[in-house]
Amino acid sequence: MQIQRYTAFSADPQGGNPAGVVLDATGVEDAAMLAAAAEVGYSETAFLIPRGPGELDVRYFSPLAEVPFCGHATIAAAVAYAHANGPGTFRLATLAGPVEVSTEIHDGQVTATLVSVEPRSVEIGDDDLAALLAALRWDSADLDPALPVRVAYAGAWHPVVAASTRARLAELDYDFDLLAGLMAARDWTTIELVWRESETVFHARDPFPPGGVVEDPVTGAAAAAFGGYLRELGLIEPPATLTVHQGEDMGRPGVITLKVPLTGGISVTGTAVPIPDPA
Repeated sequence: MQIQRYTAFSADPQGGNPAGVVLDATGVEDAAMLAAAAEVGYSETAFLIPRGPGELDVRYFSPLAEVPFCGHATIAAAVAYAHANGPGTFRLATLAGPVEVSTEIHDGQVTATLVSVEPRSVEIGDDDLAALLAALRWDSADLDPALPVRVAYAGAWHPVVAASTRARLAELDYDFDLLAGLMAARDWTTIELVWRESETVFHARDPFPPGGVVEDPVTGAAAAAFGGYLRELGLIEPPATLTVHQGEDMGRPGVITLKVPLTGGISVTGTAVPIPDPA
């Protein structure tokens, strides 16, 4: 396998969310994909398997396990694919369902857009909410009542927890083992912690203990789920364009653009650039 390294949702190799990309993983076994993802060490690596013109299978692996869908690795893989084959539109067969991806070039910079599977959200039980807040070391006073806690989906499940202040979002100090156990039991991929700056601008952080990392720098799958959550609860007026800033508190700033239509999947747009090999 030829493994490339890209960072998504940033034009700066030092920003955004790094991902491994394998443009042709034909014939590679699951164990080899997992081992390669562990060796790369990023939160996810995407393995593409070409099936025909404009049709590819994709598998996503963290250093510890396979995940059904990953937004930032999709953006990274799409830009790497465009660098190798030119811009255009193609369709990914993910474990979560079909995802259409398109790439464009503007001023020499490749931008990728994915359209998620149909999003949905469910209420969180009182016991799960109490356990989640305890693991985060938050209490009810830390929550923004205008953005109720829900578990949202757009290819993977992410509890959405809104902070009452930007300072609360910045103070991330959770119980890794406790949160990891809860997330494993509930099949949650990351926790989407958010703070609303304005009607269309949000800040996010995503604890990711199931992937073996404390925090995912910029999380496209969770952002898509969040866009669906906002639409379903009537917290925005679609069609809407939203901006999500993430990674600033980690020193890896990235920007996600969400387009939330009246119905259907959520569009997630971002740039990606190769990460230079270390000297």
